[in-house]
Amino acid sequence: MDVEEGLVDSNEQSLQDLNHTGESGDVRSPFSPTLSFRSQTFLHQVSPAAERLRYILNEDDDMPTPTLFTEMDTLQREGDELEWKESARWVKFEEKVEEGGERWSKPHVSTLSLHSLFELRTCLQTGTVLLDLDGYSLPQIVGEDRQIEEGMISPELREKISFVLLRKHRHQTKKPIHRSLADIGKSNSASHAQSRSMNDIADTPSTDQLKNKFMKKIPRDAEASNVLVGEVDFLNKPFVAFVRLAQATTLGGLTEVPVPTRFLFILLGPQGKAKSYNEIGRAIATLMVDDLFSDVAYKARDREDLIAGIDEFLDEVIVLPPGEWDPKIRIEPPKKVLSADKRKSVFSLNELGQVNGTAGGGGGGLANDEEMPEQHDFCGGLYLDMKRKLPWLPSDIYEGFHIQSISAVLFIYLGCITNAITFGGLLGDATDNYQGVMESFLGTALAGSVFCLFSGQPLIILSSTGPILIFEKLLYEFSKNNGIDYMELRLWIGIHSCLQCLILVATDASYIIKYMTRFTEEGFSSLISFIFISDAIKKMVGSFKYYPINTDFKPDYITTYKCECLAPDPSESMSQGGAGGLSSRVSVPALDWSQLGKKECLKYGGSLVGKSCKYVPDLALMSFILFFGTYSMTVTLKKFKFSRYFPTKLRKLISDFSIFMSIMTFVGLDMLMGLKTPKLIVPTEFKPTRPDRGWLVMPFGKNPWWIYLASFVPALLVTILIFMDQQISAVIVNRKENKLKKGCGYHLDLFWVGVLMAACSFMGLPWYVAATVISIAHMDSLKMESESSAPGEQPQFLGVREQRITGILVFVLTGVSIFLAPILKFIPMPVLYGVFLYMGVASLSGIQFWDRIKLYLMPSKHQPDFSYLRHVPLRKVHLFTLVQITCLAVLWILKSTFLAIIFPVMILGLMVVRKMLDMIFSQHDLAWLDDLLPEKEKKKKDDDKKKKKVKEKEKKRSKGDDSEEEVRDGLLLPPAGGLET
Repeated sequence: MDVEEGLVDSNEQSLQDLNHTGESGDVRSPFSPTLSFRSQTFLHQVSPAAERLRYILNEDDDMPTPTLFTEMDTLQREGDELEWKESARWVKFEEKVEEGGERWSKPHVSTLSLHSLFELRTCLQTGTVLLDLDGYSLPQIVGEDRQIEEGMISPELREKISFVLLRKHRHQTKKPIHRSLADIGKSNSASHAQSRSMNDIADTPSTDQLKNKFMKKIPRDAEASNVLVGEVDFLNKPFVAFVRLAQATTLGGLTEVPVPTRFLFILLGPQGKAKSYNEIGRAIATLMVDDLFSDVAYKARDREDLIAGIDEFLDEVIVLPPGEWDPKIRIEPPKKVLSADKRKSVFSLNELGQVNGTAGGGGGGLANDEEMPEQHDFCGGLYLDMKRKLPWLPSDIYEGFHIQSISAVLFIYLGCITNAITFGGLLGDATDNYQGVMESFLGTALAGSVFCLFSGQPLIILSSTGPILIFEKLLYEFSKNNGIDYMELRLWIGIHSCLQCLILVATDASYIIKYMTRFTEEGFSSLISFIFISDAIKKMVGSFKYYPINTDFKPDYITTYKCECLAPDPSESMSQGGAGGLSSRVSVPALDWSQLGKKECLKYGGSLVGKSCKYVPDLALMSFILFFGTYSMTVTLKKFKFSRYFPTKLRKLISDFSIFMSIMTFVGLDMLMGLKTPKLIVPTEFKPTRPDRGWLVMPFGKNPWWIYLASFVPALLVTILIFMDQQISAVIVNRKENKLKKGCGYHLDLFWVGVLMAACSFMGLPWYVAATVISIAHMDSLKMESESSAPGEQPQFLGVREQRITGILVFVLTGVSIFLAPILKFIPMPVLYGVFLYMGVASLSGIQFWDRIKLYLMPSKHQPDFSYLRHVPLRKVHLFTLVQITCLAVLWILKSTFLAIIFPVMILGLMVVRKMLDMIFSQHDLAWLDDLLPEKEKKKKDDDKKKKKVKEKEKKRSKGDDSEEEVRDGLLLPPAGGLET
C-alpha cells in the first residue's frame, strides 16, 4: 500500500472525527470558516477532545512536567552502510542543521503544514502506541514483542526494523574549520570496517556528549524525546511507533546531549517519500515541545488521549495563507509568548481571560487580600507583617551573598552619597548649618541601616526628600523670627509625628493604599523621575555658569593674548603706612616677577595684566563630556546582555556592572586630562557642622511649655507627608509585575519610619522617608533572569533578589565615607550627575503612562501593539493620558513653589481625581488602563453584566453557518511556541 494512500486517505475520516459534534450537536468544528477558537469566545460547551484533556490534565497537578529536549534524526545511507544523522532539535524553538552540514541554523518558530498534522494524527490512530514501557536500553526497547503478538508486523520485519534502529547516530557537534589528513584517513578506513552487528549504537554517552556545551541551554530536570524518521527498501507501508518509557532512561549515544529519554517516535516507510516523513517528524517534534501537548503526552492513558491532544493543538494553530508570505522565511522567536498557565487554565476555568481585563491591563502594585485584610484588629496589620517576614529572615541574609549584590551596592552607594551631599548642603543653607552634610551622612547611615535590617521591605532605600527640605526651611525661619529654639521645637515635632505614625500603624491606616491605583502610582513616580532628570540637567547647566566657555577667544589674535605679573608699586606700599604696610614690604623677597605663576603673583601682592588673565579651561565642556558620557555608556552597557557578542555569562556580568564600569572609565578620563573639574567633597572629621551644637538635643529648658503641646499641629503635616511619601513608594516597589515572593510590609515599614523619626530628632539629624527613584534603581539592579533559556528564547524575568545585605552595606559604607574621603575626592561631580540622569530615565521605563504619552506622536498604523489598545478606543486612551498629564503639570507647578510643602496632600488629590474618573470611563476601560477600585459589589455587578452580554453574543453566533472548508495549502504556527495572539 502506498504511503499517500495509507496516510492521506485516512484524513477524510480524521476530519469527520474532528468535526463530530457528539449527541448534543452544539460543539462547532474547529475548522469552521467563522474560526470559533477558544481564545476568542467563552464557550460553555466544550468539544469531546477538550473534555477529555480537562479530565487528564487536572490529575496530579502537583507534579510539574519536565522540559522536553527533542531531537530528530533521519536515516542516511553512506555507501553501503546506514546511519542516523541529526537533522533538527528543539528545546522551545526549532534549530535545523544547515545544508552545508557544518552549523546550526538560528532558532526559529516552527512552521508546519496542515497536511503533516493530519498525517501525524493518522499515524497515531493506525500505528503502535506503547505507554509506560519498561526499558533500560535501546536494544531491549526495540526488541519488544508486543507488536508481533498483536499481529502488526512479522518476526522477519521486526528483525530488519531492529537492525535499522540500532545503527549508529551521528550528531551535529561543533566541528573545527579544518580537518587533518589523519582524521580523513581514519574516517575513510572506518567506513570499510564498520561492524555488521545488530547493535551499532553506543551503550553509554560519549565524551563529546558529556562535554557538550549545549547542556547549559537545557534545564537540569529535562528529559528527551527522540524522533527517528527514514525510508527503507523492505517496507511497502509505513511503520509507526510512539513509545513512552515508564522511567526516563539514558540510551547511550541516541541523543546529542546526555539527557535521559522518555519518548520515542519512529516512522519508517517505503522509499520516495522522504520529504513527507520529515514533515511528520517535525510535526511530532513541535508538538512534544508544546507546553500543553507535552503535559498530555506525560499523562495520556491511551491512544485516544494523544489524539485528543493533537485535536486541541489543531484547534489553536493559526493558518498563514500560502500566497501571502514566503514559507522559506524563518520567523524570529518573539520576545514574549503566551504563558503555558494561561493556555492550561482553559481546561480548569473554560475561559482564557477575565471580563474586567485584568489579564493584560491591570497588574499595579496593589497588595492582595491576605496582606491587606478588610477586618482591622488593633495592631493586626503589624502582627501579620511580622508573622509574614520572620520565616524569611535567614534567606534575607544568605541570598545577599551573590556577585550581583556587589554591583548593586556600588551603584546605590554612589547615588546615596551624592543625594546626602546635595541635601546636606541645601539643609545647611536652610537651617544656618544646624543640619549640614555631616548630619546628612550620619542620618542616612543610621536610618538606612536600621530600616534595611528590620523593615518589612528591605529593597526600599530611605533618603531626604524635597518636601521635608522645604518644611525644615519654613520651620527654621518661623523659629528665628519668633525667638523659639529651632532644635528643641523640631525634636517635639518629631516625637509627635512618631506617635501619630504609631497610631496609624495600630489602626491599620495603611489600608488606604488599596485606593492607590496605577493612575496614582504613575503620576507620583513620573513626577519624581522628572525631578531627578531636571535636577541632573540643572546641575550640569550650572557648570557653564561657573566655568564659562571662552567665546571671546579669537584664534587670529593669538599673538596679542598674554598675561604678565607686575610687581607692586613700592610707593603704594609705603603710603599704606603702619605695621601692615611694613610687614607686607618685609615679607616680599627678591623675586623675578615675570617668572611667577598666577597664585604666587597674587600671594605676594602682584597684579595680573593682559587679555588672557581671565582665561579658564573649558571645564564646562569637559564636565558635559563626563556627564553625558557616563549616562550614555551606562545605557549602552546595560543593554549589552541582549547583544550578540561574547558568551552569555560575560554579557550579563558587563550589564550588571555597567554603572561601575562607566564611572571608573570617566573618572580615569578625568584624571588623564588633569583638569580641575568639580569633585566630590566629603566631610573628613566626625563632628557637627555647627560648632555650638552637640550630637544630642535636650527636650526641655529652652522653649515655653505650650510649645511641647502646640507642636502637635505641624507634626500632623509632617505625618501626612511621611505617610503618603512612604506608602506610595512602597506600593511602587511592591508592584505585582516585580514578582516579589516574600510579601509586603506596609505597617512594619511605617512603624520603623516613625521610630527613626524620633531617634533622628533626638540626635538633630534629618528625617528620612522612602526615596522612590533610588528604591526603583535598587530593585532594578537586583533583577533575576533565568540562566538556562532555550535557544532563541529571551531570558525569563524570575523576580528580584530580595535580601537585606545590599541595603545594609550601602548605608554602612555611607557612614564610613568620612574615612574614604582620600579616594572619593577623585570622583568628578558631573559623573555623579550622569548617574542621577540614568536613575531618572531608567525609572520611567515600563511605566504605562510614559508609553501612552509617546502614542500622541505616533500615527495609528505605527503604534506598538499594546494590549490596552486592542480593548480601549484610542480617543479614550488619549483622554485618560491627558488627565494624567494635567495632574502631573499641577503637581510640578506646586513643587516649584513654596506650596511644595502640601505636595503629599496633593497625592490624596490624585486619588480623588481617580475616583471621579469612574464617572467618565467604563469599568472595562479602567481595567485595561488602570486598576479597579476595591468596591467589590460594583465590580461584581459590572462583571455580571459583561458575562451576560458575552453569553447572548455567543448564542447568536452559534446559530451561524457551520459549513466546512477544506484547508490544505496554508502553513501553521504553533499556538504558544511562536507568536502571542
